Amino acid sequence: MEKLMKPAEYAKEIGISRQAVYAKIKKGILHAKNVEGKLYIVVDNDRRDSEPKNNAEHKPKGDTVGGENRNYETLLKAKDETIEVLKGTIRDLKESNKEISTTLRGEIELLKEAFHEMRTLYAHQLEQKQKQENHKMIEVVTQTQEPTDPWESESVWVGLKKFLKYFEVETHEKKIRKRLKKAYKKGDHRVTKIDGKLKMDLNETYEDILQ
Repeated sequence: MEKLMKPAEYAKEIGISRQAVYAKIKKGILHAKNVEGKLYIVVDNDRRDSEPKNNAEHKPKGDTVGGENRNYETLLKAKDETIEVLKGTIRDLKESNKEISTTLRGEIELLKEAFHEMRTLYAHQLEQKQKQENHKMIEVVTQTQEPTDPWESESVWVGLKKFLKYFEVETHEKKIRKRLKKAYKKGDHRVTKIDGKLKMDLNETYEDILQ
């Protein structure tokens, strides 16, 4: 006995999509006809009862079990690959940590050397500064002990007239002149020439010449 069904109803009852129904109609697998401008599937109830609704329901159990086994094998293989990748990552991390530790130890040694050099340099600078301060203290003490009279601290060169006047020489001027010239020729440090004129240092003694 034939029955007319809408494509959507037929697809729902059989368990396939509407697109599959239209594809079957196009290929001639299903018989369809237009009724008042609408498409209907002509269904033979006797034949439809003998056909399986879904091919998936009639698949052998062995195929399902085999497919599940293959899925498990694929999953296990993927997990094994993931584990290998993780192992490689761990090895890389260990190597990186080792390199970082080596680098840090080297930098620590460099810092120690730099600190030692800075400490040595600083100690040397302190020593030099202490020496300078001690030298300044010695200079201050020496200056306080030196006479304040400028005549005793440096040479005072004067000409013959001032020399004779300073030592209050009133007689034997010619004799003293000769002695001074003779002393100059001998290289006596008490007598020198400045601008071609004989000069004597008033901070020196001249007992040997004035007697």
